[in-house]
Amino acid sequence: MRIARKIENITCQDKVVRVKTDSVEIRIMLLTDDILRIRAGFDGDFAEESYDLTLTAWEDRMDDYMKDYRKRTELKNISCDLESEGHTIVKGGDFKLDIQHSPFMMTIYDKDGYVIHEDIPQMGWMCDSNNRRIHTSVIEEGDHFYGFGERTGRLDKKDKLMRLAPGDCMGYNPKETDPLYKHIPFYIKLNDKTRRAVGYFYHNTWESDFNMGRSHSNYVKHHSSYKADGGDIDLFLIAGPKVRTIIERYTDLTGKSVMLPKAALGYLGSSMYYPELPVDADEGILEFIDTAKSEDIPIDGFQLSSGYCNIETEHGLKRCTFTWNKDRFKDPADFFERMTDKGITVSSNVKPGMLLEHPMFKEMEDKDFFVKDSKEDETAIGLWWGGDGAYVDYTSDKNRTTWKEYLKKNLLDYGTTSVWNDNCEYDGLTDKDARVSFEGKGATIGQIKSEMANIMCHIAREAVDEAHPGARPFVVCRSGHSGIQRYAQVWAGDNFTSWDTLKYNIATILGMSLSGVANQGCDIGGFYGPAPEEELFVRWVQNGIFQPRFSIHSTNTDNTVTEPWMYYGTKNLISDAIKFRYALSPYLYSLMRRAAVKGLPIMEPLLSAFQDDEKTYSEDINFMEGDSLLVANVVDKGAADKKIYFPKGYNFYDFYNRKEYEGGSEATVPVELSSIPLFVKEGGIVPIAENALSNLTNDKVTTLKLLCAPSSKAGDVTSFELYDDDGQSLDYKDGKYLLTTITMTSGERVTLDFKTEGSYGSSVKNMHIDMIHRQSSPFWVQIDGKLIPHFLHKAKYDECNEGWYYDQTLKSVQIKYPKTKEDYSVVVSFENNDLLGM
Repeated sequence: MRIARKIENITCQDKVVRVKTDSVEIRIMLLTDDILRIRAGFDGDFAEESYDLTLTAWEDRMDDYMKDYRKRTELKNISCDLESEGHTIVKGGDFKLDIQHSPFMMTIYDKDGYVIHEDIPQMGWMCDSNNRRIHTSVIEEGDHFYGFGERTGRLDKKDKLMRLAPGDCMGYNPKETDPLYKHIPFYIKLNDKTRRAVGYFYHNTWESDFNMGRSHSNYVKHHSSYKADGGDIDLFLIAGPKVRTIIERYTDLTGKSVMLPKAALGYLGSSMYYPELPVDADEGILEFIDTAKSEDIPIDGFQLSSGYCNIETEHGLKRCTFTWNKDRFKDPADFFERMTDKGITVSSNVKPGMLLEHPMFKEMEDKDFFVKDSKEDETAIGLWWGGDGAYVDYTSDKNRTTWKEYLKKNLLDYGTTSVWNDNCEYDGLTDKDARVSFEGKGATIGQIKSEMANIMCHIAREAVDEAHPGARPFVVCRSGHSGIQRYAQVWAGDNFTSWDTLKYNIATILGMSLSGVANQGCDIGGFYGPAPEEELFVRWVQNGIFQPRFSIHSTNTDNTVTEPWMYYGTKNLISDAIKFRYALSPYLYSLMRRAAVKGLPIMEPLLSAFQDDEKTYSEDINFMEGDSLLVANVVDKGAADKKIYFPKGYNFYDFYNRKEYEGGSEATVPVELSSIPLFVKEGGIVPIAENALSNLTNDKVTTLKLLCAPSSKAGDVTSFELYDDDGQSLDYKDGKYLLTTITMTSGERVTLDFKTEGSYGSSVKNMHIDMIHRQSSPFWVQIDGKLIPHFLHKAKYDECNEGWYYDQTLKSVQIKYPKTKEDYSVVVSFENNDLLGM
C-alpha cells in the first residue's frame, strides 16, 4: 500500500503548491476564488485529458474535442508560508489550508473561518494493495450528504455506502438498488448546526465507492471515504456556504444544462408496444397521437423504442441499430413528415452495441469501430440484447465521424432532429481491461466506460447540427457521467411499477437536481411490471407533471399498455393534470433557461431552497418547482389528507383557495383523488398560460396570467425572469429571444416593473395579473401611470377589456389589460381609502 504519512518537501511555483509526501505528490491550485483543486498523482504523470471540465486553467489533451464547451481562465494567486513548527499555511481566494507535516493531514477553512474539510491522518490519501485510490474525510456532528447523481432511497446519504458503476438495471428496487445508470462523483456536504455547505467533485471516470459514514473505527474520527478503482484522487473542493452557489459553481466546472426545444417540456408519449407491432407500427403510432388529441391530452413528442430496427436475422428478429423494419415502418421519411405535421418530435432509440449477426457488423469491424479485446488485437465480445455483440469505441475521432455518418444517413436525414441514446452503460463488457483508443493514447474500458454516454450525446448533437443546420437538437440519454447535463435530457431508466417507486423516485430526481442535472425525470406510471392500478396512475401523473421530463413509458408484464386514457373513470383527471402542466409551460421554459444560464434546478429540494431551516434537510417528498411553487403531492395509497411542513421565513398560500399558512408551521390538508396540493411562496411570481395549449411546438401563449404573492414585508423586492423564443431553432443565440425581468416591490403600493431585452416578438396579446392580498382590496390600480377602471361586479369585470376586480372569495386582486408595450409598470395601491374622513 502507498499511504501519505508525512511530508518530505513543499514548494510553491507558478501558482501551484507541490506537496511531496513519502508516497505520492499532491498538487494544490486555485482555479477560481471558490474552487480549489487538490490532486494526488498516483499515476505520476498528472496528465490533463478531461472530457468533462468546461473550465480549465491549463492545456488539456481534449481541448480540441471540447472547443465548443470549454473556457480557459488563469489560476488564481496562492500563498504558501511556514507558520509554525510542522505546519504550512496555504491561502488563496475563499480558502485557507493548514497542512500538518507529520502525520500528514490537511484541514481546510472557508473565508469565514469554518472548517469545511479535514483529512484523517494515515488514511487521508492512499492507494491500497488492489491499486484503488482512497481519500478519507472527517464527518462532523450534524453533517448531511446529498447528490452523488442518480441514487435510490432517501435523499440524504448519511451512513450510506454507494457504488458508482453504470449498469442496466431493469425493474430496479427504488429503495435499495445500487448502482443505477449514471456516474456522477459529486456531492454536497451540509451541516445542520452551521447550516453551511461545501461541494466535493472527484474528477475521475473510474468506477468508485462512496462510504458516507457507514463504517466506524475506534481509532479515528467518524469519517467518509471515496475509493476509485484507478486514476488520481483529483478533488475539486467547491466553496459555499449556500447549496445553490455550489451547484452554480459545479456547473461552471462541468457545464450548464442544455437549452432544449420547447417540445422537451411537453408530454412525450411512448411505449415499447407500438414499435413492436408486427406490421404498420407507423400507423399505430400516428393513431396514438390522434387518440391523444381526441381525448383532450396535449402532446409534443414520441419516444420511439428500438422495435423499429428489429429486423430478421439468421436467428430471428433482432434489434440492429441503423436498420429499419419495413413491415413496421414502410417509409421512415414519410413517417417523420407526418409526425412533424402533427407537431410531434420523434426521438428514435439508438444503441451503441451491435450483434455479431448485425447486417453491417463486418463493415463496422473492418472500420476498426469497436472496443478491442484485452489480450488479442481483435474485437472485444460482450453481452448484448439478443446475443453476443460488440460495443462502439467513441474515444476515436475517426469512429465519431463514422457514427455521425451512420446517424445522418439512417436516421436524421429522414427528417428528425432528436436522438434517444439508450443502453449506453457498456454493462455487457465484463472484461474491464478491454481496450479503447482514448484519442490515440490507449486506455481500458474500465477507465473510460462512464464517459461513453457523454461522448455519444456529444456526437449526436454535432450530427443534428450538420444534418439540420439551425435546428435545436433534442438528445435524450439514459446513462451519463459528470457533464451529461450540457448535452441531453436524461431519465432514471427502467423503473418498476409500484407505490414505492412513485415515492422514492422523487428523491432520485432531487438528488440529480443537486448534481447539476436540471433536465431529467423518471418514467411516469412505471416502465416495468404490471399496469399501474388506477389510483397509483392518477397520483403518478399528478406528481409527474412537475418533473422536467414528462414521459409515460412502459413495457408492462401483463400484456397491457400504460396510456393516459387507460382508466375511463379517471381519464379526465389525467387530462386535467397534463393540461395544467402545459398551462405552466411559460414558467417551466423560463426555469429551463435559468438552468442553462445558472445551472440551478427546475425541481428543487427544500433543503437548498430554504437552507436556513434545518427542518427541511430530511424532506424528500415535497419540493419546490422554481422559486415560487411548493409541491406537496400525494404519494400514499388511499390517503385522505396530506401533512405539510412550510419552511420558516415565508408565508405560503394555497394555489386554489389562497388560504394562508405561516412559515415554520405544519398543517394537514384534506385531499381527494383529484387533489394536487400546491402552494405559492410569499414573494412568488408564476407565469401561466390562460389560453389552452395542446402542443408547445406550434401553439403560442396569447393570454398570460401572472400569479403574484407580494411579501408581507414592506420594501421586499423579488423578481422573475420570464423567457421566450421560437422554441425550435438556435436563433436565440443571435439575440432572437425575449427576456422579461418582472420585478415586484412590496408595500402599501405593490409595483410590478416589466423590463425586456432581446429581439423576439412576444405572442402575448392580453395580460391577467392575479395578486394575492388577503388584508384588503386595492384603492386604485395603474398601468404605466394610467388609472384603470374598478369593477365591483364580477360579470362586468369579465366583460371588460381593461380593469380590476377584488375577488373576496380568493382575497386576490384580478387585473386585466391588453399588452401593448414590452416595458411598463403596474402599480397596485393598498393604501387606506378613508371614506368617513373624506
